[in-house]
Amino acid sequence: MVDSIESLQNRGPVVLAVTIALLVTSTAVVSLRLVSRIGIVRKVSLDDYLIVLAWLLAFGFSFTICWGTYVGLGRHEADIKPKWQSGLQKAEYGFSVLYTQNPVLMATKTSILVFYLTLSKSDKIFRGLTIATMVVVNAAGLALTFVNVFPCRPIAALFEDPIPAHATCTDIVTLYLSSAPVNIITDLAILVLPMPILTSLRLPRKQKIILLITFSFGVFVAVVDVVRIAYLQSASLVRLQELGTTYRLVSRLAQTGDFPWYASLSFMWSAIEVHVGIMCACVPALKPLVSRVLPSMLRDLNETYDSGDHTHISSRGSNGPLTAGAIEKDSRTASSCANPNTSPQSNSNIADSLNFITTPESHESVTSREKAATGRTASSAFFDFVDINRPKSMLHMSNRESLIPLALVTILFFLWGFAYGLLSVLNSQFHLIAKLTPSQSLGLHSAYFAGYLIAPLSYGRIVLKQWGFKACFVLGLCIYGCGTLVFWPSAVLTSFPAFLISNFIVGMGLATLEIACNLFVTICGPPQYAEIRLKTSQGVQAIGSVLSPLLAAKVLFKNVSDAPSLVSVQWAYLGIAIFDVVLAIAFYYTHIPEASDEDLAVLAERRETANSKQVLGCPIIYVTLALGIFSQFCYVAGQESVLGDFQAYTTVVKPHSAIMPFDYLTIGRTAFAVGRFISAFACYFVSPSSILMFLYIGMIVSSALAMSTSGAAGIAMIVLIMFFESGTFPLIYAISIRGLGRHTKTGSAFLTAAISGGMVGPAIMSPISNSKGLQYAYCVAVAIFAFGSVFPFYLVIAPAAKAQVDPIHRLQDRRWSLDRVSKLFSPSTSKRTNSDLPTVGHVEGVGTS
Repeated sequence: MVDSIESLQNRGPVVLAVTIALLVTSTAVVSLRLVSRIGIVRKVSLDDYLIVLAWLLAFGFSFTICWGTYVGLGRHEADIKPKWQSGLQKAEYGFSVLYTQNPVLMATKTSILVFYLTLSKSDKIFRGLTIATMVVVNAAGLALTFVNVFPCRPIAALFEDPIPAHATCTDIVTLYLSSAPVNIITDLAILVLPMPILTSLRLPRKQKIILLITFSFGVFVAVVDVVRIAYLQSASLVRLQELGTTYRLVSRLAQTGDFPWYASLSFMWSAIEVHVGIMCACVPALKPLVSRVLPSMLRDLNETYDSGDHTHISSRGSNGPLTAGAIEKDSRTASSCANPNTSPQSNSNIADSLNFITTPESHESVTSREKAATGRTASSAFFDFVDINRPKSMLHMSNRESLIPLALVTILFFLWGFAYGLLSVLNSQFHLIAKLTPSQSLGLHSAYFAGYLIAPLSYGRIVLKQWGFKACFVLGLCIYGCGTLVFWPSAVLTSFPAFLISNFIVGMGLATLEIACNLFVTICGPPQYAEIRLKTSQGVQAIGSVLSPLLAAKVLFKNVSDAPSLVSVQWAYLGIAIFDVVLAIAFYYTHIPEASDEDLAVLAERRETANSKQVLGCPIIYVTLALGIFSQFCYVAGQESVLGDFQAYTTVVKPHSAIMPFDYLTIGRTAFAVGRFISAFACYFVSPSSILMFLYIGMIVSSALAMSTSGAAGIAMIVLIMFFESGTFPLIYAISIRGLGRHTKTGSAFLTAAISGGMVGPAIMSPISNSKGLQYAYCVAVAIFAFGSVFPFYLVIAPAAKAQVDPIHRLQDRRWSLDRVSKLFSPSTSKRTNSDLPTVGHVEGVGTS
């Protein structure tokens, strides 16, 4: 009976059996790969050498797991005999050196990425991203290898028990969990990178199924990595609880919190991840062998071959004109089956759509033929699954036609509103748990807005101008996803620098999205409704900023009061990161309307009369843009000054309120969201410049009254500030961007960079609040909003500026009726006439009968 209970508490046999089975399987697959490459293709490439190196390292890593099960891995630490501890320590050391984003994973991933470089020698973007991923894999791998090889100072302390008091060691569980984001990010990158190339191929059904299965295993590898981390997290929580009560470590095993028991299944899943990854990397190289031994696996029975030109013809298309998917060249390996003595070089020009998998040097000729056969036309299909027609140019869309693309992009608006709300609650929780100083809290806030300063002015503008809106959407989502994953080591380490990095990366990702999203919504459709469209989309963003703090405070962070509970929240951020990647893939395969610099220049020429005027010798469009950037900077600075101390202000002016400060903040955010929709509706009747002036006056007056009122009146004033703030940003943006022509995208970059004002306002207000009191500090908000109001005053007093930016239809009798609202969503006709397009008079406000 005792033996039975002991066996139930020993995970070692299961770990041992799974590890050995996987080692045998991966050994067989690697051997078959070498047979295929050496015996049939007769060419060994760099990726083959790397996969052999990966297998050798995986063998050593598997051996450490097997040896570990012999000396106690899989048992509770109380059941581990003293004589086993030395051997278990050595096994854990060998595992950590060989696995944790180190040699074995580095060699496997580098082999796959080197193979990717053979897929295309002309696609600079694909090759650049592949090389960048390779750099990240190897840089992170080398850094973590160094940390794992020397986890203790001095190194001899690693094998002593207990660890000497003078030694300093890195906790193994912390190291594993901290390396998780790099591992997940590179896994997802390797999975996603070849999709654009592979999904553009026309493949026989069986080869398509094989490709899907291979990708499914790639997804499985990424899932395994998450499962492995879940088992390690148990050990991490125990460690954090111990650190919260005492820092005196009795023994090495006590340091890791029953590590042999908790980590055993994690080690097993690590073995699954490594060996399945090696097998997936070998699948493409097995094609020549499969074509020789089991050719029916790669060919459909209803396909025939013309022996004269080796053209592969599907019988399904034999009764009519051949489509792009019905013709593809026969494989070189099939030709080799007919003549075993034929060398690969002799028929390198005869290749099918997967031939580059076995003969990289002949891919360029394949690519040229594939492009001729499968080049995308107005009706484009990818992977024979989806067929989507390309939309017309966004500059020629009616309101009705622009609804679908605007709805898709509005999803991104909701996403960054949701992200900002989560981030604010997370930072406040981290402030309490890590006991940050006020300056450190301000640093976290500033790191986020620093991302807005760096991203648009460095790579954001270049990506938008060179590759368009879709590239910005995909890149922004990926960077944002990386930022949320960096939260993982931040929570595990409870590290202020790690949180700084996470905030900065998230800010860069959202800035990349914003530089494209704001401009897309502004110009997608008739120009005279630009402000209405942008306010509506940003109203959805405001809804996200209302919902996410509620979700965070009431669900995600409800029980977060210490470091262990903070670690548990990491799964929510993992889900956000995965959602970002899925959304990025969806946007890549969705046809998004674009607008080139030339198109924007043509649009600006329609208003040449208004745009060509000058103010003080400078072109009016650049004066408007410069003042708009300054006003945007001031507005965001003032907004963040008010929002950062909102809850503290409610406590000062109404200290004994039955309503919690967080609930007051929710009311303020709701007023902000509602205000955006109200101001969007108002823009249909009142000129944008007039509304902007009204909003600035409201912010200045409300901020001034907030300095002297208390009780319910004080609460009302700060809520009113947020209400008046609601429509300011989209108005400044849409007004400033008008008439820039080919410089429109550059203008968007500078206006987005102006959001970095969010790190200036709180930095000015905080010391004044500490010395003079919070209510007095609202004089900073008054001053900042007063500076920002220079822009609407300029628009009102300068007739040329007003004519340039006001897009309202001015009917001769100036009837302000609701009849105009019906025109917003009027059905589009099948054929556009010249009257549908915005004319100079239409846009500038000259009445027409």
